Amino acid sequence: MFEAIIDLFFPKVCSACHEVLNDHEQDICTNCRNDLPVTNFHFNQDHNVLKVFYARVKVENGTALLRFEKKGLVQQLIHNLKYKGQESIGVFLGDWLGGELKTVKEYSEIDIVIPVPLHKNKLKKRGYNQVAKFAKHIAIALNVQYVDNVLLKVTNTGSQVLKSRFARWTNNEELFTLQNKNAIANKHILLVDDLITTGATLEACINVLNQAENIKISVACMAIAQ
Repeated sequence: MFEAIIDLFFPKVCSACHEVLNDHEQDICTNCRNDLPVTNFHFNQDHNVLKVFYARVKVENGTALLRFEKKGLVQQLIHNLKYKGQESIGVFLGDWLGGELKTVKEYSEIDIVIPVPLHKNKLKKRGYNQVAKFAKHIAIALNVQYVDNVLLKVTNTGSQVLKSRFARWTNNEELFTLQNKNAIANKHILLVDDLITTGATLEACINVLNQAENIKISVACMAIAQ
């Protein structure tokens, strides 16, 4: 009864188009869900994500759920997730991608899911890591461990959004550090982020994770910009 009253005065709206959601809809309306540009990389053995890292770092498997386009639905979703406190978007996308990955053989060997971390100052200011719930719900779907205390960000950088591709690349040097390497030794890690563009941030993370002994690394992202 109380929730019905709340919904009457403060109706839930779609995180993409901002239209009022129907009773059976959560976070994203059916129309927007159908219009989201899904990649199906992990189903089609498409190597678009792996190509980002060719001749740079070794990645076992790579996927992104959606294609990112400027002023598109995916940009709106990620913006609302990062800057509007709509963490439920991360849950929605994590459940979606995790549910698909658990049916794909290449991802059945994952042992640990690790999110790309935020610097502690940015985490304190924002109040949450926008990748955390996305990564957690992928881990739940895969029935594996979620670990967020091994890979740490030690250099605080400003927003990457308006920077050139080259500036984003050079800005990711010496950003991360690894603690308790033994916790991930001999594991197949799924490294998770929101958006992959140049791959510089993920590459920096992978170089640090490779300090641990005998690991494999795969990558999964909410979206890819191409």
